[in-house]
Amino acid sequence: MKVSLILATVGRTTDVGRCLRSLATQTDTNFEVLLVDQNQDDRLLPFVREAASWAYTIKHLRMAQPSLSGARNLGIAHASGEIIGLTDDDCWYENDAIAQLRAAFLDDDELDGVVGHWVEQSQAREHGQATGQLSLAAWRRFRGGDASSITLFFKKDLLIKLGGFDERFGIGQWFGAGEETDFVLRALTHKARLVNLPGVRVHHHFNTAHIPITPASCRNARRRARGTGAIYAKHKLSAKVIARGLLAPVAVPLFQGNLTAACLGVFVVFGRLEGFIRWNLWRLR
Repeated sequence: MKVSLILATVGRTTDVGRCLRSLATQTDTNFEVLLVDQNQDDRLLPFVREAASWAYTIKHLRMAQPSLSGARNLGIAHASGEIIGLTDDDCWYENDAIAQLRAAFLDDDELDGVVGHWVEQSQAREHGQATGQLSLAAWRRFRGGDASSITLFFKKDLLIKLGGFDERFGIGQWFGAGEETDFVLRALTHKARLVNLPGVRVHHHFNTAHIPITPASCRNARRRARGTGAIYAKHKLSAKVIARGLLAPVAVPLFQGNLTAACLGVFVVFGRLEGFIRWNLWRLR
């Protein structure tokens, strides 16, 4: 059972090289990397040439219009593996990650996907990795645990069956985030069996510093929040969940005395409302 890792990237150079080189240390080399290059220049060609000496295969795909979900769907279409992983251009895996991943799928024929362990996120939040099977009821309450895209691995058959990632979500789109949450919800709705797998350890910087209030940070918070608002509407989540999602970004930091975070929370709330309203307007057309 082969693993295909889809690495969508734009704007970065040295981080991509670090990620690709870290994969060369895997104890299990039954995987390939699909490098979906959305740059307008050839900055990544040296890494592609260097990869010729590595134990795994790399496929260099070009994409002119940046879109995270679109890039991942392009990678899925060209993947030869039965398992699809969604690596990021500035993360890296511990050297037994692929071995742990393949063993889990080989040991359980009914497994449709797993959620690995983001080491830095778990350490920053001071809680252990979730265990057991993912629950649709919990995910519909936004209480299903962490499942960042860099920790997600699905059977290719499941991705094809559900039509891949919704390209209206994600970096580069008006709904600027939420594509992985949307897919997990769709997968669970279709009775997919997804489990947490702490042995697949992924590293990626996790920012614990307070985000300053700048025009750029406010725009980014608003853009990303639109994706969450769209998920509220698309998956018809409960009024209680939506109300909590609109109150918490401001109320929680105010209760904690963090006025900066509360101000940024205003833009999060605004973005969620925008996303919720716009998705519902589409639905009514």
